[in-house]
Amino acid sequence: MQAITVRSIKAEGHPETKGLFWHLFVGSQGGHNRVRIISRIRDQPSNTHQLSKDLELEYKGIKHHLTILEKNNLITKFGGNYGATYIVSTLFEETELMFNEIVERLKKTGDPKWLR
Repeated sequence: MQAITVRSIKAEGHPETKGLFWHLFVGSQGGHNRVRIISRIRDQPSNTHQLSKDLELEYKGIKHHLTILEKNNLITKFGGNYGATYIVSTLFEETELMFNEIVERLKKTGDPKWLR
């Protein structure tokens, strides 16, 4: 299996966006949880508590990953602190094919955490 590198991503997109996606979802610890979180938000906008319950992850961990995704303009927050609802951003929607390619290639690695 060929390693997933920034250059191996075939989906069209700006090189810096490819680098950002690679870093957030492949090249850093927690990438797997960020993939799960953004996939869930893409399917159904949610707040931190809902994500924590549905993904069976610690509330503080979810909050940490949401902060990272929001700082990198991949999700948008609406509402107050506790009840804030998160949705995917326009940037994410425009580069969703890139995200899908990365996720599919990660699933092909055979690593059990990607097969869920």
